[in-house]
Amino acid sequence: MFSPMTEMRPPDALRAPARDEERWQAVKRRDPAFDGKFLFAVRTTGIYCRPSCASRPAKRENVSFFESGAAAENAGYRACKRCRPEKLAAPDPQVEAVKRACAEIESTEEAPKLADLAASVGLSPYHFHRVFKTITGVTPKAYAAQTRARRAAEGLRTAGTVTEAIYDAGFNSSSRFYESTEARLGMTPGAVRRGGAGARIRFAVGEASLGAVLVAATNKGVCAIMLGDDPEALVRDLQDRFPRAELEGGDPEFERMVAQVVGLVEAPGQRLDLPLDIRGTAFQQRVWAALSAIPAGKTATYKEIAQAIGQPKAVRAVAQACGANPLAVAIPCHRVVRSDGDLSGYRWGVERKRKLIDREAA
Repeated sequence: MFSPMTEMRPPDALRAPARDEERWQAVKRRDPAFDGKFLFAVRTTGIYCRPSCASRPAKRENVSFFESGAAAENAGYRACKRCRPEKLAAPDPQVEAVKRACAEIESTEEAPKLADLAASVGLSPYHFHRVFKTITGVTPKAYAAQTRARRAAEGLRTAGTVTEAIYDAGFNSSSRFYESTEARLGMTPGAVRRGGAGARIRFAVGEASLGAVLVAATNKGVCAIMLGDDPEALVRDLQDRFPRAELEGGDPEFERMVAQVVGLVEAPGQRLDLPLDIRGTAFQQRVWAALSAIPAGKTATYKEIAQAIGQPKAVRAVAQACGANPLAVAIPCHRVVRSDGDLSGYRWGVERKRKLIDREAA
Protein backbone atom coordinates (compact mmCIF):
# COMPACT_ATOMS: atom_id res chain seq x y z
CA MET A 1 0.00 0.00 0.00
CA PHE A 2 6.68 0.88 -1.24
CA SER A 3 10.68 1.45 -4.20
CA PRO A 4 12.98 0.51 -1.36
CA MET A 5 16.76 0.77 -1.48
CA THR A 6 18.42 -2.62 -1.63
CA GLU A 7 22.16 -2.78 -2.20
CA MET A 8 22.83 0.59 -0.57
CA ARG A 9 20.65 -0.06 2.46
CA PRO A 10 22.68 -0.56 5.67
CA PRO A 11 22.77 -4.18 6.93
CA ASP A 12 20.87 -3.31 10.12
CA ALA A 13 17.91 -1.93 8.18
CA LEU A 14 14.71 -3.96 8.02
CA ARG A 15 14.35 -5.75 4.70
CA ALA A 16 10.84 -7.27 4.49
CA PRO A 17 9.17 -5.36 1.60
CA ALA A 18 5.62 -5.75 2.89
CA ARG A 19 6.64 -4.59 6.34
CA ASP A 20 8.59 -1.68 4.92
CA GLU A 21 5.58 -0.69 2.86
CA GLU A 22 3.36 -0.50 5.95
CA ARG A 23 6.00 1.54 7.76
CA TRP A 24 6.45 3.93 4.86
CA GLN A 25 2.72 4.60 4.84
CA ALA A 26 2.90 5.33 8.59
CA VAL A 27 5.75 7.80 7.95
CA LYS A 28 3.77 9.49 5.16
CA ARG A 29 0.81 9.89 7.56
CA ARG A 30 3.14 10.98 10.41
CA ASP A 31 1.22 8.43 12.46
CA PRO A 32 2.01 8.73 16.21
CA ALA A 33 0.55 5.26 16.77
CA PHE A 34 3.78 3.82 15.30
CA ASP A 35 6.14 5.75 17.58
CA GLY A 36 8.20 3.21 19.51
CA LYS A 37 7.61 0.47 16.93
CA PHE A 38 10.35 1.54 14.52
CA LEU A 39 12.50 4.48 13.41
CA PHE A 40 13.22 5.76 9.93
CA ALA A 41 16.40 7.36 8.63
CA VAL A 42 17.00 9.61 5.61
CA ARG A 43 20.21 8.98 3.68
CA THR A 44 20.44 12.49 2.20
CA THR A 45 20.30 14.22 5.62
CA GLY A 46 21.98 11.55 7.77
CA ILE A 47 19.19 11.91 10.37
CA TYR A 48 16.85 9.35 11.92
CA CYS A 49 13.38 10.16 13.27
CA ARG A 50 10.29 8.68 14.87
CA PRO A 51 7.33 8.03 12.46
CA SER A 52 5.33 11.04 13.67
CA CYS A 53 8.14 13.55 13.06
CA ALA A 54 6.87 16.75 11.43
CA SER A 55 10.03 17.24 9.40
CA ARG A 56 9.92 17.83 5.64
CA PRO A 57 8.83 14.63 3.82
CA ALA A 58 11.67 12.58 2.35
CA LYS A 59 11.74 10.64 -0.90
CA ARG A 60 11.05 6.93 -0.48
CA GLU A 61 14.31 5.88 -2.15
CA ASN A 62 16.29 7.74 0.53
CA VAL A 63 14.53 6.14 3.52
CA SER A 64 15.62 3.12 5.60
CA PHE A 65 13.93 1.59 8.66
CA PHE A 66 15.49 0.55 11.96
CA GLU A 67 14.34 -1.26 15.08
CA SER A 68 16.21 1.05 17.46
CA GLY A 69 18.17 4.25 17.75
CA ALA A 70 21.30 2.25 18.46
CA ALA A 71 20.95 0.41 15.14
CA ALA A 72 20.45 3.69 13.28
CA GLU A 73 23.45 5.30 14.98
CA ASN A 74 25.62 2.26 14.25
CA ALA A 75 24.73 2.79 10.59
CA GLY A 76 26.01 6.36 10.80
CA TYR A 77 22.81 8.35 11.40
CA ARG A 78 22.24 10.98 14.10
CA ALA A 79 19.06 11.67 16.08
CA CYS A 80 16.62 14.33 14.87
CA LYS A 81 16.63 17.37 17.18
CA ARG A 82 12.98 18.04 16.41
CA CYS A 83 11.29 14.76 17.37
CA ARG A 84 14.05 13.42 19.69
CA PRO A 85 13.67 9.74 18.73
CA GLU A 86 16.32 8.67 21.24
CA LYS A 87 13.96 9.79 24.06
CA LEU A 88 11.27 7.18 23.34
CA ALA A 89 10.20 5.41 26.51
CA ALA A 90 10.87 1.74 27.20
CA PRO A 91 8.15 -0.63 25.91
CA ASP A 92 5.07 -1.01 28.12
CA PRO A 93 4.78 -4.70 29.21
CA GLN A 94 1.00 -4.67 28.67
CA VAL A 95 1.38 -3.15 25.22
CA GLU A 96 3.98 -5.78 24.36
CA ALA A 97 1.65 -8.53 25.59
CA VAL A 98 -1.17 -7.22 23.38
CA LYS A 99 1.20 -6.97 20.40
CA ARG A 100 2.11 -10.64 20.86
CA ALA A 101 -1.56 -11.56 21.07
CA CYS A 102 -2.33 -9.57 17.90
CA ALA A 103 0.51 -11.36 16.11
CA GLU A 104 -0.93 -14.72 17.21
CA ILE A 105 -4.41 -13.78 15.99
CA GLU A 106 -2.99 -12.68 12.64
CA SER A 107 -0.93 -15.85 12.20
CA THR A 108 -3.78 -18.35 12.69
CA GLU A 109 -6.58 -19.18 10.29
CA GLU A 110 -9.23 -19.50 12.99
CA ALA A 111 -9.56 -17.04 15.87
CA PRO A 112 -7.83 -18.43 19.01
CA LYS A 113 -9.97 -18.85 22.11
CA LEU A 114 -9.79 -16.06 24.67
CA ALA A 115 -8.40 -18.39 27.35
CA ASP A 116 -5.64 -19.62 25.03
CA LEU A 117 -4.64 -16.07 24.02
CA ALA A 118 -4.56 -14.95 27.65
CA ALA A 119 -2.45 -17.94 28.67
CA SER A 120 0.01 -17.30 25.84
CA VAL A 121 0.83 -13.84 27.27
CA GLY A 122 0.65 -14.86 30.94
CA LEU A 123 -2.57 -13.07 31.92
CA SER A 124 -5.96 -14.19 33.21
CA PRO A 125 -8.75 -14.17 30.59
CA TYR A 126 -10.63 -11.35 32.36
CA HIS A 127 -7.57 -9.13 32.77
CA PHE A 128 -6.34 -9.86 29.26
CA HIS A 129 -9.73 -9.00 27.73
CA ARG A 130 -9.80 -5.68 29.58
CA VAL A 131 -6.19 -4.78 28.73
CA PHE A 132 -6.61 -5.75 25.07
CA LYS A 133 -9.72 -3.58 24.66
CA THR A 134 -8.12 -0.66 26.49
CA ILE A 135 -5.05 -0.63 24.25
CA THR A 136 -6.55 -1.51 20.87
CA GLY A 137 -10.03 -0.06 21.31
CA VAL A 138 -11.71 -3.33 20.33
CA THR A 139 -12.17 -6.76 21.90
CA PRO A 140 -9.99 -9.74 20.88
CA LYS A 141 -13.02 -11.19 19.08
CA ALA A 142 -13.58 -7.98 17.10
CA TYR A 143 -9.88 -7.76 16.25
CA ALA A 144 -9.99 -11.31 14.94
CA ALA A 145 -13.03 -10.45 12.81
CA GLN A 146 -11.25 -7.42 11.36
CA THR A 147 -8.20 -9.58 10.65
CA ARG A 148 -10.32 -12.14 8.79
CA ALA A 149 -11.99 -9.39 6.77
CA ARG A 150 -8.63 -7.88 5.82
CA ARG A 151 -7.27 -11.31 4.93
CA ALA A 152 -10.34 -11.94 2.81
CA ALA A 153 -9.89 -8.61 1.01
CA GLU A 154 -6.33 -9.58 0.13
CA GLY A 155 -7.34 -13.09 -0.89
CA LEU A 156 -10.22 -11.93 -3.04
CA ARG A 157 -7.74 -10.43 -5.49
CA THR A 158 -5.78 -13.66 -5.96
CA ALA A 159 -8.07 -16.60 -5.13
CA GLY A 160 -9.69 -18.64 -7.86
CA THR A 161 -13.18 -17.95 -6.49
CA VAL A 162 -14.83 -15.82 -3.82
CA THR A 163 -15.69 -19.01 -1.91
CA GLU A 164 -12.02 -19.99 -1.74
CA ALA A 165 -11.09 -16.58 -0.36
CA ILE A 166 -13.84 -16.77 2.27
CA TYR A 167 -12.65 -20.08 3.72
CA ASP A 168 -8.95 -19.29 3.32
CA ALA A 169 -9.55 -16.17 5.44
CA GLY A 170 -10.92 -18.27 8.30
CA PHE A 171 -14.68 -17.77 7.92
CA ASN A 172 -16.67 -20.88 8.78
CA SER A 173 -19.49 -20.06 6.40
CA SER A 174 -20.14 -17.77 3.48
CA SER A 175 -23.28 -16.35 5.10
CA ARG A 176 -21.33 -14.92 8.05
CA PHE A 177 -18.82 -13.39 5.66
CA TYR A 178 -21.46 -11.67 3.53
CA GLU A 179 -23.27 -10.35 6.62
CA SER A 180 -20.45 -7.96 7.50
CA THR A 181 -17.83 -7.78 4.80
CA GLU A 182 -19.34 -5.27 2.38
CA ALA A 183 -19.47 -2.67 5.15
CA ARG A 184 -15.82 -3.39 6.03
CA LEU A 185 -14.51 -3.45 2.47
CA GLY A 186 -16.57 -0.60 1.01
CA MET A 187 -17.91 -2.72 -1.88
CA THR A 188 -19.11 -6.23 -2.59
CA PRO A 189 -16.62 -9.12 -2.23
CA GLY A 190 -16.74 -9.70 -5.97
CA ALA A 191 -15.81 -6.09 -6.66
CA VAL A 192 -12.90 -6.27 -4.21
CA ARG A 193 -11.66 -9.44 -5.88
CA ARG A 194 -11.66 -7.58 -9.17
CA GLY A 195 -9.64 -4.68 -7.70
CA GLY A 196 -12.72 -2.48 -7.56
CA ALA A 197 -13.87 -3.50 -11.05
CA GLY A 198 -17.49 -2.51 -11.49
CA ALA A 199 -17.33 0.21 -8.85
CA ARG A 200 -17.92 3.70 -10.27
CA ILE A 201 -16.00 6.47 -8.56
CA ARG A 202 -16.07 10.04 -9.80
CA PHE A 203 -13.20 12.32 -8.85
CA ALA A 204 -11.65 15.68 -9.57
CA VAL A 205 -8.79 17.75 -8.21
CA GLY A 206 -9.30 21.33 -7.14
CA GLU A 207 -6.87 23.95 -5.91
CA ALA A 208 -7.00 25.66 -2.53
CA SER A 209 -4.61 27.91 -0.67
CA LEU A 210 -3.38 24.81 1.20
CA GLY A 211 -2.54 22.99 -2.03
CA ALA A 212 -4.28 20.39 -4.16
CA VAL A 213 -7.62 18.93 -3.02
CA LEU A 214 -8.80 15.62 -4.46
CA VAL A 215 -12.49 14.81 -4.02
CA ALA A 216 -13.89 11.36 -4.86
CA ALA A 217 -17.44 10.10 -4.56
CA THR A 218 -19.45 6.92 -5.00
CA ASN A 219 -23.16 6.89 -5.70
CA LYS A 220 -23.66 7.12 -1.92
CA GLY A 221 -21.67 10.27 -1.33
CA VAL A 222 -18.19 11.73 -0.90
CA CYS A 223 -15.81 8.87 -0.01
CA ALA A 224 -12.46 10.67 -0.05
CA ILE A 225 -11.09 14.15 0.50
CA MET A 226 -7.32 14.23 0.15
CA LEU A 227 -4.88 17.12 0.53
CA GLY A 228 -1.37 17.39 -0.87
CA ASP A 229 1.19 19.29 -2.90
CA ASP A 230 1.14 17.07 -5.99
CA PRO A 231 -2.22 16.49 -7.76
CA GLU A 232 -0.80 13.51 -9.66
CA ALA A 233 0.31 11.87 -6.42
CA LEU A 234 -3.21 12.23 -5.01
CA VAL A 235 -4.68 10.59 -8.12
CA ARG A 236 -2.15 7.76 -7.86
CA ASP A 237 -3.19 7.18 -4.24
CA LEU A 238 -6.79 6.87 -5.37
CA GLN A 239 -5.80 4.50 -8.17
CA ASP A 240 -3.77 2.36 -5.78
CA ARG A 241 -6.78 2.03 -3.54
CA PHE A 242 -9.09 1.01 -6.41
CA PRO A 243 -6.78 -0.26 -9.19
CA ARG A 244 -9.58 -1.61 -11.37
CA ALA A 245 -12.47 0.63 -10.39
CA GLU A 246 -14.15 2.77 -13.00
CA LEU A 247 -12.61 6.14 -12.18
CA GLU A 248 -14.28 9.02 -13.97
CA GLY A 249 -13.41 12.67 -14.20
CA GLY A 250 -16.06 14.92 -12.74
CA ASP A 251 -18.68 16.63 -14.87
CA PRO A 252 -19.81 20.25 -14.25
CA GLU A 253 -22.18 19.08 -11.51
CA PHE A 254 -19.35 17.24 -9.77
CA GLU A 255 -17.12 20.29 -10.14
CA ARG A 256 -19.64 22.21 -8.04
CA MET A 257 -19.22 19.55 -5.36
CA VAL A 258 -15.45 20.01 -5.52
CA ALA A 259 -15.96 23.77 -5.17
CA GLN A 260 -17.95 23.17 -1.98
CA VAL A 261 -15.14 21.05 -0.56
CA VAL A 262 -12.53 23.67 -1.50
CA GLY A 263 -14.71 26.22 0.26
CA LEU A 264 -14.66 24.03 3.36
CA VAL A 265 -10.86 23.89 3.26
CA GLU A 266 -10.70 27.68 3.00
CA ALA A 267 -13.23 28.13 5.81
CA PRO A 268 -13.06 24.92 7.87
CA GLY A 269 -15.47 26.15 10.53
CA GLN A 270 -18.50 25.73 8.28
CA ARG A 271 -20.53 22.58 7.65
CA LEU A 272 -20.20 20.55 4.47
CA ASP A 273 -23.73 20.13 3.18
CA LEU A 274 -23.01 17.04 1.09
CA PRO A 275 -23.78 13.32 1.60
CA LEU A 276 -20.77 11.35 2.85
CA ASP A 277 -19.91 7.71 2.18
CA ILE A 278 -18.03 6.99 5.41
CA ARG A 279 -16.65 3.47 5.71
CA GLY A 280 -14.56 2.07 8.53
CA THR A 281 -14.57 -0.28 11.48
CA ALA A 282 -17.05 0.20 14.31
CA PHE A 283 -14.31 1.72 16.47
CA GLN A 284 -13.20 4.13 13.72
CA GLN A 285 -16.80 5.23 13.20
CA ARG A 286 -17.11 6.05 16.91
CA VAL A 287 -13.89 8.05 16.88
CA TRP A 288 -14.88 9.94 13.73
CA ALA A 289 -18.28 10.77 15.24
CA ALA A 290 -16.50 12.17 18.32
CA LEU A 291 -14.24 14.26 16.08
CA SER A 292 -17.26 15.73 14.35
CA ALA A 293 -18.61 16.83 17.73
CA ILE A 294 -15.59 19.07 18.44
CA PRO A 295 -16.77 22.67 17.91
CA ALA A 296 -15.05 24.71 15.22
CA GLY A 297 -12.31 26.85 16.72
CA LYS A 298 -11.71 24.36 19.52
CA THR A 299 -9.31 21.45 19.89
CA ALA A 300 -9.39 18.22 21.88
CA THR A 301 -6.65 15.82 22.90
CA TYR A 302 -6.41 12.20 21.86
CA LYS A 303 -7.06 11.34 25.51
CA GLU A 304 -10.23 13.44 25.58
CA ILE A 305 -11.53 11.70 22.44
CA ALA A 306 -10.80 8.33 24.06
CA GLN A 307 -12.80 9.45 27.11
CA ALA A 308 -15.62 10.73 24.92
CA ILE A 309 -16.13 7.30 23.35
CA GLY A 310 -16.01 5.58 26.74
CA GLN A 311 -12.55 4.03 26.38
CA PRO A 312 -10.22 6.38 28.27
CA LYS A 313 -7.12 4.22 27.83
CA ALA A 314 -7.47 3.66 24.09
CA VAL A 315 -5.40 6.74 23.24
CA ARG A 316 -3.13 4.92 20.77
CA ALA A 317 -6.10 3.37 18.98
CA VAL A 318 -7.74 6.80 18.75
CA ALA A 319 -4.59 8.18 17.12
CA GLN A 320 -4.67 5.33 14.60
CA ALA A 321 -8.32 6.05 13.78
CA CYS A 322 -7.48 9.73 13.25
CA GLY A 323 -4.68 8.73 10.88
CA ALA A 324 -7.08 6.50 8.93
CA ASN A 325 -9.61 9.30 8.37
CA PRO A 326 -10.32 9.38 4.60
CA LEU A 327 -12.23 12.67 4.63
CA ALA A 328 -9.89 15.55 5.44
CA VAL A 329 -11.56 18.56 7.09
CA ALA A 330 -15.06 17.09 6.66
CA ILE A 331 -14.19 14.78 9.56
CA PRO A 332 -12.10 17.29 11.52
CA CYS A 333 -9.17 15.20 12.75
CA HIS A 334 -7.11 18.40 12.47
CA ARG A 335 -8.78 19.51 15.73
CA VAL A 336 -7.04 16.77 17.75
CA VAL A 337 -3.76 17.60 19.49
CA ARG A 338 -1.47 15.96 22.00
CA SER A 339 -1.94 16.48 25.73
CA ASP A 340 0.93 18.99 25.78
CA GLY A 341 -0.72 21.01 23.00
CA ASP A 342 1.72 19.86 20.31
CA LEU A 343 0.05 19.35 16.94
CA SER A 344 1.74 15.95 16.51
CA GLY A 345 1.22 14.05 13.26
CA TYR A 346 -1.35 14.81 10.58
CA ARG A 347 -1.94 12.67 7.54
CA TRP A 348 -2.02 15.71 5.27
CA GLY A 349 0.93 17.56 6.83
CA VAL A 350 1.40 19.33 10.15
CA GLU A 351 1.64 22.77 8.54
CA ARG A 352 -1.79 22.28 6.96
CA LYS A 353 -3.11 21.22 10.35
CA ARG A 354 -1.75 24.38 11.95
CA LYS A 355 -3.28 26.60 9.27
CA LEU A 356 -6.69 24.89 9.54
CA ILE A 357 -6.71 25.40 13.32
CA ASP A 358 -5.61 29.03 12.95
CA ARG A 359 -8.35 29.69 10.41
CA GLU A 360 -11.02 28.28 12.69
CA ALA A 361 -9.69 30.25 15.66
CA ALA A 362 -9.93 33.42 13.61
